[in-house]
Amino acid sequence: MTAHRNLGFVAAAATLLAAAPLSAIFERWTWLVQAAIVVAVVAGAAALSRLARAPLWGQVLAMLAGLTLGLTWVFPGGTEFFAFVPTPATFAHFGDLLHESLSDMRSYGVQVPDVDSLLFLAVLGIGVVAVVVDVLTVGLRRPALAGLPMLAIYSVPVAVYVDSVPATPFVVGACGYLWLLVTDNVDRVRRFGRRFTGEGRDVDVWEASPLAAAGRRLAVVGVVLAVALPLAVPGMTGGLMSAVGDGTGTGNGRPGQGGSPGRIDLFAALSGQLNQTEVTDLVKVTTNEPAPFYLRFGVADELRPDGFRVRVPTGRPANRNLPDPTERDRRGVTQQRYRASVEVTKNLTMPLLPVYSEPVKTDDLSGSWLYDTNLQIVFSNRESSRGKRYAFDYVRSTFSPAALRAAPSLPADDPVLRQQTTTPVVRTVERLVDQLTEGRTNDYDKVRAIYDYFSVENGFTYSLSTRNGTSGEDITDFLATKVGFCQQYAAAMAWLVRAAGIPARVAFGFSNGSNAGGGTYVLTNKNLHAWTEVFFADIGWVPFDATPAASVQGSVRSAWAPDTDAPEDVTPVPGSTAAPEGVDPSTGAEDPDRLDKDADQGLAVGDSGPTRQSPVWPWWVAGVLALLVLLAVPALRRSALRRRRRARAAVPAATTLAAVPGQRGEAREIVVGVDADRARADAHAAWDELLDTLVDFHVRVDLTETPRTTAERLVRETLVEDAGAVTGVRLLGRAEERARYARDPLTGDELQPALRSVRGALAARADRRTRLLAALLPPSVLLRWRTALTERSTRLVTTTGQVRQRMLRWDPRRLLAGRPAR
Repeated sequence: MTAHRNLGFVAAAATLLAAAPLSAIFERWTWLVQAAIVVAVVAGAAALSRLARAPLWGQVLAMLAGLTLGLTWVFPGGTEFFAFVPTPATFAHFGDLLHESLSDMRSYGVQVPDVDSLLFLAVLGIGVVAVVVDVLTVGLRRPALAGLPMLAIYSVPVAVYVDSVPATPFVVGACGYLWLLVTDNVDRVRRFGRRFTGEGRDVDVWEASPLAAAGRRLAVVGVVLAVALPLAVPGMTGGLMSAVGDGTGTGNGRPGQGGSPGRIDLFAALSGQLNQTEVTDLVKVTTNEPAPFYLRFGVADELRPDGFRVRVPTGRPANRNLPDPTERDRRGVTQQRYRASVEVTKNLTMPLLPVYSEPVKTDDLSGSWLYDTNLQIVFSNRESSRGKRYAFDYVRSTFSPAALRAAPSLPADDPVLRQQTTTPVVRTVERLVDQLTEGRTNDYDKVRAIYDYFSVENGFTYSLSTRNGTSGEDITDFLATKVGFCQQYAAAMAWLVRAAGIPARVAFGFSNGSNAGGGTYVLTNKNLHAWTEVFFADIGWVPFDATPAASVQGSVRSAWAPDTDAPEDVTPVPGSTAAPEGVDPSTGAEDPDRLDKDADQGLAVGDSGPTRQSPVWPWWVAGVLALLVLLAVPALRRSALRRRRRARAAVPAATTLAAVPGQRGEAREIVVGVDADRARADAHAAWDELLDTLVDFHVRVDLTETPRTTAERLVRETLVEDAGAVTGVRLLGRAEERARYARDPLTGDELQPALRSVRGALAARADRRTRLLAALLPPSVLLRWRTALTERSTRLVTTTGQVRQRMLRWDPRRLLAGRPAR
């Protein structure tokens, strides 16, 4: 029964390892701690039931009881006896958690915070799987079938996670399953005693047989291929990037084909659509607002050294009551409520819904659509926007420059300030920001100084084809070339505003499209746009569009962010378009500069738009150099070993150093003899070098032969035509023989010249491939490494077996069995 208990605990551990993919769903590791407690209780209950020799059905009941106790301990309802004995109210509490989990699954997107209902559902599922795995592995002795319930755990993140699940959890789960199979195999072998080899020599059960070693190799290779093949073969990774291209503006430009809203490359989607020659209708929106602002669907607010990124959103169901901004008193802010209805065409597929800022109520949306109050976006982890029709009420906020100028600066401990002002250190940007904001005492004036900088007067122009920069920093390149399109302007302004210590982010959506009458606007791929949003204390997020207005179809300017390129006598009004008089804003897309579709270069502020690719050749050179260094390690090792052996000088015979006068005046010679230990060491080193040379040139080495027998065999079979090599190998054999068996070793002969002659003869006899391998990948070094690894593995296995045998001495059953009867 000891083996069964061990196998049961391995089954429990394998279940926990198989649950590793759930780490991609939850934000923290609370689920793992709770699951480990419950699975440990289940495994303990199973072990106790087997100790009592209970039948299989009794073991199942014991494990279910352990599962109930574990869940009661981890998820108490407050009515338990002794804090872990369940009561009827406890089961009612479990039912409430299950009921809440059904709605919470629709309310939260990955990654999920520590919600009791979802944690209970996950831990309950893992506990049930632990029971099933134990029954299949120990009760029915079918451990291979235990992979099915383990696979059920893995299928949960695969079904929920719209992107591919990371490879590491899969490897961890596969290792747990292989561990279970190996343990079962060892247990089966032990039931029949110890194995024996054909030579009659007993073998420990842990010693690897050729068949077992081959099976382990196949298992490892299978896991590696399962992980590496989808990453290496084009077309097997799927995901958003296959829909929008690689961020160079060469994809189809759709803002998403499914995918998680936190992993959509909005910059690549925007640049891809703007670089399409075909105009495609994406959205039709009808609103009762006379002059609406931009329809938005995404936000990028996480700034890393490689650019802006889209964070994973979290939120509440959008079909419930949403926050109403009119309930807050924001001085200087005019708020008006409007209603809009949206019809998304089949050409727009993404897990985001276009809405105006600050929606307060939605209609015709299911509970799978969520609203993030911080990002002000509507998203889903299960549905897409393709063909959706919905309506919503929203609040349009109009800000006065005076109110923004009077807004206080955020305190240093404000979470928005800490999160939305993180900026990589770029000295050029910092110097420019210091120059622009010098003398400005409030946040609005600082923002306006930065906003006004992106003007035609300062040399900025709009173009989908951006010139290369020279600084190495993409943001610096854009500020130097001053050529780009909306995403460069939006990201650059947000970067500079953050560098000034003011929260800022990049918003994505649609500029105003063609007016079809009745407040209906048709938005195409040419209306896709990006702009900057800045956060002001006591007011909220305020939009600023730094892109040249005349170049953007349907551009909108406002009193707090006017068109800096407009004539001075033109005063913009809130909600008015900024196109010059007599020019239809819809013709902005026909500008020759805009139609330049070269999207192979540009700014990578968002690390995804038309981007100037960094040179790849340094990485290739580094990779080739690393590969050459790796391949040169055996040759360097062989050369170092040869030099160490050659460093020993030839041992001369007894030598007269000097003649000195004796006590009676006669001359007496001082004779220095040879160190016998050194001579023996030199002979051994020369012989070892000869054996390694034989291995390098694929000449048979028989360690059971005496040195003289080996030398004579080489003379007969290999060196018969080279007199110098024959003399050398016989000298080496005689020196090694004297060093092993004689009282006095051989002295006075040069062993290194003999080695060189033998090596030269072997090289002349070998083919080109053998000589090349002997120089670059010496077989003697590889053999020595393989032997050392085998010896270390054997010592490790031996030590593990000894420790295990010592631990078995303290087995309670063995101690009880050895107690003498009274």
